[in-house]
Amino acid sequence: PGGAALKDAEGNITSPAHISCTSAEIFEQVGEGEPVFFDDGKIEGVIRKQAPDELLIEIVHTRKVGNKLRADKGINFPGSKLNFSGLTAKDKKDLAFVVENADIVNVSFVNRKQDVRDLMAELQKLNPPKGFGIILKIETQSGFNKLAKILLEAMKTYPVGVMIARGDLAIECGWDNIGRVQREILSLCRAAHIPEIWATQVLENLSKQGIPSRAEMTDAAMAQRTDCVMLNKGPYILQAIRLLSTIFKDMELYQEKNARLWPAMERADNH
Repeated sequence: PGGAALKDAEGNITSPAHISCTSAEIFEQVGEGEPVFFDDGKIEGVIRKQAPDELLIEIVHTRKVGNKLRADKGINFPGSKLNFSGLTAKDKKDLAFVVENADIVNVSFVNRKQDVRDLMAELQKLNPPKGFGIILKIETQSGFNKLAKILLEAMKTYPVGVMIARGDLAIECGWDNIGRVQREILSLCRAAHIPEIWATQVLENLSKQGIPSRAEMTDAAMAQRTDCVMLNKGPYILQAIRLLSTIFKDMELYQEKNARLWPAMERADNH
């Protein structure tokens, strides 16, 4: 469990604030001076010291009043070369439960076609029911670069879909690239006839605060180009669902019907 900083009677920090990380491999694969982001980029830090079981991180940017970092929020290392391979023991245990109790499974951080192969091999052992679905979450630069090969591997099973995890992608690929990246993912999935899910912060202000922003209204209209949209939880979620439905109905006549299926991908690995 995380904890706040401890201070002495004079206000000096005797023990810094800390949080936990569920991926033990991280500590050996990152280096000092590399950036780290928390909660979809709301908090930015730099790794100042690396140890086998902990990282000392200096927070260099957040809101002036600070940001509260809640449990189970994402951590991104966009400047680090991370190498995750295969499913963990916990993944396999969770997957067995999902097969028994759900209709579909979301797989996070799909970075290469081997990740899809590993998942399918484990599913074959579990004998899932007919029609059991798979959603591959694309949320890293590596996953985007290798998307063509990932999709070709994924097309060997059915049903399968892709989630565009735009929060993580924006951090991994850069804020200036996220518009192009999400469009190219849509084009590739359309060419492969694989449905895609538009995710992260869709009508977020409305869902949580009851009032939408102008920017997220435009973003919701752009989501019309996808097959599915994911809304986050909030006290005003019903209003968000109704508004999204209205936007989609109004925008249906303007939906692109003749867009190119395969525009040139500037930075993806097509080899």
